[in-house]
Amino acid sequence: MFKIISTREAIDMIKDGDCIAINSFLAWSNPESLHDAIYEKFVETGTPRDLRLFCAAGFGIWDENRYSERYVKLGAVKEVIAGHFGSMLVTTKMALAGEIEAYCLPLGVLSHTIRAAAAGKDWHASEVGLGIFCDPRVDTYALNDKSKKELVKLKEIEGKEYLLYDTPKIDIAFIKGTTVDPNGNISFEKEYLMVDALAVAQATKRNGGKVIVEVERVSHVFSRPRNVIVPGILVDAVVVCEKSTEKMEYNPTLSGDIHVPATHMDYYINKISEKAKKTGTDGKYRDTAADIIGDRAARELKPGDIVNIGVGIPENVGKHASNQGKLKDITITVEAGGIGGLAAPGLAFGATIGADMISDMATQFDFYDGGGLDICFLGGLEVDKHGNVNAHKMKGYFSGIGGFANITYATKTIVFCLSFSTKGLKVTKNGDDITIESEGSINKFKDEITAISFSGKRALERGQRVIYITERCVFQLTDSGLKLLEVYPGIDEKTQIRDLLDFEV
Repeated sequence: MFKIISTREAIDMIKDGDCIAINSFLAWSNPESLHDAIYEKFVETGTPRDLRLFCAAGFGIWDENRYSERYVKLGAVKEVIAGHFGSMLVTTKMALAGEIEAYCLPLGVLSHTIRAAAAGKDWHASEVGLGIFCDPRVDTYALNDKSKKELVKLKEIEGKEYLLYDTPKIDIAFIKGTTVDPNGNISFEKEYLMVDALAVAQATKRNGGKVIVEVERVSHVFSRPRNVIVPGILVDAVVVCEKSTEKMEYNPTLSGDIHVPATHMDYYINKISEKAKKTGTDGKYRDTAADIIGDRAARELKPGDIVNIGVGIPENVGKHASNQGKLKDITITVEAGGIGGLAAPGLAFGATIGADMISDMATQFDFYDGGGLDICFLGGLEVDKHGNVNAHKMKGYFSGIGGFANITYATKTIVFCLSFSTKGLKVTKNGDDITIESEGSINKFKDEITAISFSGKRALERGQRVIYITERCVFQLTDSGLKLLEVYPGIDEKTQIRDLLDFEV
């Protein structure tokens, strides 16, 4: 039977060494009052300690003084398993320094392991991850030498290779909802995402653990059954936090209370991303290279396409699709669960502006793994001569794989959107002509790359079309390596492309 209790009483349910599953996608649906209560108790008593944090996505907001970062910094956490680390500055820094155990696996796979754990299974079998960093034959999913757990095994089943991913054994679930009704049922009216709330609660109870839910309000009216995300039978404790702690104010276009037509999308994109944009001296957003890439990439869209658009440079694809009048003819999806509308940019990533539907995350990845996407647009840090892409790791830097591996696994056309070089690249455009005013000091197309997030070989075996769009040219993946498909007006093919490559195209 659930109880409505204080945050301190809820945190007293956590024991040293417990595994806490955080049902969040970066900042969204992340129960900040529970994180704050752990921090306050740890400062006061030194407990709970040796915590193990598990999250399919990530659980930070690029702020060292928010969410779990405060008690991670103090040494309360022993281990972290997550799909995305980039938003957790302290956690990533400590992981790279070997101060905590840390493991990174594909977001969609981790989401599916939670659902498998709810069903009492010890592992989840998937082809996602074969040929990339988490394949034991290729590299490692551990962030440091201290992290020695074997979480992935290679297995052949009926003549096919699979990776077997261990399922989590969850002691405590942290879930954020909006409303608790008289039976303890939890609804998510003002949440932008469900993430995997139901599966997290089920997996926790299956392991004999406790489910703690933070809500904004208590209702004396019973919820409509279809509005319930987590039933009261799975809830042990409810903490009421009437004042929202979200970084940004509540936005009804992200929760679905306001549906946004394609004609109004530009207005809402600009409103949401106002604070996150780079600015020039006149205060206007300017990144000419990203604009060129976004405009060219958007021209790959066809009416009826079902689409995923990633963060960073790929975010420009949505803007240019709108400029080209294509938004009304395509369906954009977001790995966190949104179908329809447009992915929210910057710090709001994971939410969807004007979605038609918001599913749980595991269901969205079922759709992706099953080949439901026609085309996706993703970024990249490096590309090698075989078409392999590194999108998650560089020396001294680790963002994590996120949904990248699942999104690229079965999508029919994969478009990588990245600049040809970085660190000092300056580009101008006059009409159709592109001018490289100054070259970046680091070329992204290399003979060898730091890590493999995407396997060109596997993509060719699956018959996927793969292109790489930069601010000066377009490459396509072929059986014999990269092919130079297009050179933009104003670009010298020899001196500004071929001479700068570590390999022949």
